[in-house]
Amino acid sequence: MATRYWIVSLPNPGGSTANSLWARLQDSISRHSFDTPLYRFNVPDLRVGTLDSLLALSDDLVKSNVFVEGVSHKIRRQIEELERAGGVESGALTVDGVPVDTYLTRFVWDEGRYPTMSPLKDIVGSIQSQVAKIEDDMKVRAAEYNNVRSQLSAINRKQSGSLAVRDLSNLVKPEDMVTSEHLVTLLAIVSKYSQKDWLSSYESLDTFVVPRSSKKLYEDNEYALYTVTLFAKVVDNFKVRAREKGFQVRDFEYSPEAQESRKEELEKLLQEQEAMRASLLQWCYASYSEVFSSWMHFCAVRVFVESILRYGLPPAFLSAVLAPSAKGEKKVRGILEELCGNVHSIYWKSEDDVGVPGLGGETESHPYVSFTINFV
Repeated sequence: MATRYWIVSLPNPGGSTANSLWARLQDSISRHSFDTPLYRFNVPDLRVGTLDSLLALSDDLVKSNVFVEGVSHKIRRQIEELERAGGVESGALTVDGVPVDTYLTRFVWDEGRYPTMSPLKDIVGSIQSQVAKIEDDMKVRAAEYNNVRSQLSAINRKQSGSLAVRDLSNLVKPEDMVTSEHLVTLLAIVSKYSQKDWLSSYESLDTFVVPRSSKKLYEDNEYALYTVTLFAKVVDNFKVRAREKGFQVRDFEYSPEAQESRKEELEKLLQEQEAMRASLLQWCYASYSEVFSSWMHFCAVRVFVESILRYGLPPAFLSAVLAPSAKGEKKVRGILEELCGNVHSIYWKSEDDVGVPGLGGETESHPYVSFTINFV
């Protein structure tokens, strides 16, 4: 599937029909650029209104197109992220049940959503408000999902980070801890390279330390986790002496109930994250379809307005969709210009001239209407 298309319109002056111009375009493409996909882009007979209204509308068309296109890309990126997070292989996106490229190349105006007799300004305004509402909704939904992800990330950091900061409950067993009326077990974080120093000095940090009570429970890339048992009355003094020697004593209270509670909280968050991911993904699929459909209707309005401003009234033009390869673009441009007739025709002003009134700055310098659609 191509991801970059041109939407163009060619002038169809009196004396020829759109069908005959279409036949000439097909013949030229097949003879000189046969590998370029070519499709007719069906723009309905929209309500023209006044020239002033078209000029006013055209000022917003390019900016509005950037907005609508941007939202479609945001949703697509969100879909890709959610699919990766769920370990799902990315599939082809669809619009109204058909692949996105098929929707573009077989575009049919939806009269029910956008009556052709409505003023163009109303149609454009309706598209903008619908897409803006979807974008706002996506921000809220994505924020809720990312909040749960952040909570899980914080828990994972506590469980898998450095011994200096991580949760120690899953590293300590009941038999590792001694708790009585007079004795207590502390947990010391010792630099990986200071373990000999710890083992040779911990008994001397206070006279009430139980000899040979230190046992290594765990070691990571930076630190080792040791127990030490001592009399409860000297805990504060031992912590101070240990800190002076460069050892960190972690505050820890072994509680099976608290450990089980944290485990249940983690499982609940994991289930909540997956439910929210699946829900957001389905919403994104549906919203992408709606935004992309709105975008193509917007493109049809844009082709209509820019064609009238460039070619004049009554509307007489042929619109088409092409997907030339990068190396074939120059050749296809030449074919399109040839079908426009002389480059100094009434439909063209050179780059040194003022330009066609009302056309947005994105419009490329060609003797026909042309703009690019990028799916990604």
